[in-house]
Amino acid sequence: MYFDALTTAAVGDELRARLKGGRVQNILQVDDFSVGMEIYAQQARHYLLLSATPQNPRVHLASDKFRRGVQQPDPLTLRLRRHLSGARLRAVTVPDWERVLCFDFESLDGGYRVIAECIERRGNILLVDEDDMILECIRRVGPQDNRVRLSLPGHLYAPPPPQIKTDPTGVTRRVLEGWIQADPDLAAWRMLVKHLAGFSPLLAREVVFRTAQDIDTPAGAIPSVEDLQAEIETVIMPLWERDWQPCIAEDEYGGALAFAPYRLTHLDRVRPAASISAAVEAFYGAPVGADAYNAAKKPVRESIQEAQDKLRRKLEALERSQQDPAELEHLRRSGELILAYQYTLKPGQTRFAAAYEVDGPEITVELDPALSPVENAQRYFKQYNKAKSANAGVPKLIAEVWRATAFLDQLALDLDLASNWPEIEEVRETLERLGYVPGPQKKRPSGGKAQPLRLTTDDGFVIWVGRNARQNDEVTFKRGAPEDLWLHARDVPGAHVIIKNDGRTIPDKVIEYAAALAARYSPKRGEAGVLVDVTRRKHVRKIKGAGDGMVTYRNETSVTVAPAREVQGA
Repeated sequence: MYFDALTTAAVGDELRARLKGGRVQNILQVDDFSVGMEIYAQQARHYLLLSATPQNPRVHLASDKFRRGVQQPDPLTLRLRRHLSGARLRAVTVPDWERVLCFDFESLDGGYRVIAECIERRGNILLVDEDDMILECIRRVGPQDNRVRLSLPGHLYAPPPPQIKTDPTGVTRRVLEGWIQADPDLAAWRMLVKHLAGFSPLLAREVVFRTAQDIDTPAGAIPSVEDLQAEIETVIMPLWERDWQPCIAEDEYGGALAFAPYRLTHLDRVRPAASISAAVEAFYGAPVGADAYNAAKKPVRESIQEAQDKLRRKLEALERSQQDPAELEHLRRSGELILAYQYTLKPGQTRFAAAYEVDGPEITVELDPALSPVENAQRYFKQYNKAKSANAGVPKLIAEVWRATAFLDQLALDLDLASNWPEIEEVRETLERLGYVPGPQKKRPSGGKAQPLRLTTDDGFVIWVGRNARQNDEVTFKRGAPEDLWLHARDVPGAHVIIKNDGRTIPDKVIEYAAALAARYSPKRGEAGVLVDVTRRKHVRKIKGAGDGMVTYRNETSVTVAPAREVQGA
């Protein structure tokens, strides 16, 4: 992900400079996993977003006032309002090389700390007191989720376990040489991510590009270890000097592809950002709802519609090309009748009529007067065999078009559900890879794709939800085991949902909840009742030659549910 350790440090510096000493004016819940604070500092109102969304946890200043995104605030928001309304922000701290920000507040009833853990899939927002006792958190992590580190009210807060990696500020040439010798064929950027604390793929690629001018250079092909060490020092220099250079890399449509608190040289169309918060917001979008992304979705949606139109025309052409079975039979019978009556035909004759079956109707057979009877018969047989061969291949081609159309329908749904730049970009990349977008496929930065949604029910059942084609494939065939339950809204594209089978009988209420999730992430999410199929994962099979997540299944039962309105507990 792009919200890495350096970005966290840069955000910490910005918030410290702009918010320290400020007073909390308002607190509201923006969405299921995000809290917004209005803080008055330096004679201005600032809007601080703390988000623990599983795919995009982050902290930054927003450019506009927050709007409430949920009807009823969760326990954490209520606790924050109770203890922090009117409180002053005393300090903002960031542990070295960690994606954690700590906010110390002084309130009328004592000191409190808000901790934002910006760790993908494990993000959290916690409120602790002066004794480090957890008062509440946005995501409760019980013993069924993590036996070592609990995040529950009434438990002492334990920070994330430290990384067993090398501090980038102390890496030496000898250490780098040892890593290279251990695995010279490993991509150099992967080597850096593997061994250096706080190094994200984006940061590692930048260092390798500055050293070798090619982000895919193997470790053993690095031209100079001394230069590699020097570039590591250069790229983390802003952390030492607190001299950040936030920037945004854009695509050809002006959409944000990546951001960083340091100069990005390995990407095209990079522009400076006014602040690291502005860069983060440009990438993830302002927290104002799905409408903020409509402009970005428009060209992608047009590409999908254009591809669907082409497939529709291709399907119509294939259906027209199919020879009517009666016409095929007429060709075969005409040839056989010519052979049967060849000795009665006269030279130059252009047609004759004869019954193919006793007491059957007569068939009129056209003849080429320039050909002999045998040659006329051969002509009919040739036409018959050619038409028959063509007909035999058409059903397969039609099936391929239908599969491609179904996958485009899934991509259209993925785009509708996309709630940030990375999810929109993933749909665009898929279209490019499949050749639906003209021109060569563009190489784009890799910041880690969004992962499937993981939820745990109150009684400990784990549910996985795929919210796009790639995630569906992962949920079903990597996260799912043969005896797990698999769910999908019937006859429409949508989420693959897995309920993990841990040996217990899965209650009906869990199945209904999982079905409600499948309905929520489908085109029928606005309907009152949605039919959802349920089967064992072992009865689900990939469709050969189809796109990610395209499957067939059998032995299903079905339930009718209302789509889930909110997704909690991930």
